[in-house]
Amino acid sequence: MGRGLALFRLPAGGRVPAPGWHAQATTDPAALVQLLDGGANVGVGCRASRVVALDLDVHEADGPARNGIETLRTQLDIRGLADWPETFTVMTPHQGLHLYFRVPADCVIGSVSGGRSPLGPGIDVRGPGRRRGGYLVGPGSIVGGLPYLIARDVPVAPLPDWIATLLTPQEG
Repeated sequence: MGRGLALFRLPAGGRVPAPGWHAQATTDPAALVQLLDGGANVGVGCRASRVVALDLDVHEADGPARNGIETLRTQLDIRGLADWPETFTVMTPHQGLHLYFRVPADCVIGSVSGGRSPLGPGIDVRGPGRRRGGYLVGPGSIVGGLPYLIARDVPVAPLPDWIATLLTPQEG
């Protein structure tokens, strides 16, 4: 997989890591070969990878208000940005997207889910946080018989300033 992403093993068919996964996340090519052997799923550690990922959920039954892809399009329109972010992107089993963005080592953007993201409904955030950080299920993993697939095979781009501003904790 490469791209400087720190990976760790998830159980085959699963998305919940074993305790201690933070210490197991690695970018070492030799370790990655062993990690990906044997049908296990793969996790991507955000802190070790120095990434923030936007998890754009698609909940068709809930209508467009919970569609993270539509919410991000609206955020782009509000800012007059015509182009979708050109960054490494993974399609989730239910047609959602994980957009990966590179951040500096001192980034403290945390993980937010359940509709509490400043970016709007349907967008969860996985970030490095202050201590351990969040994680994502990586491409090639299979959950519920459905795969996580690379949708845009390009380098991980830097986190856009407007997203960083919305997601960075404010002091005071």
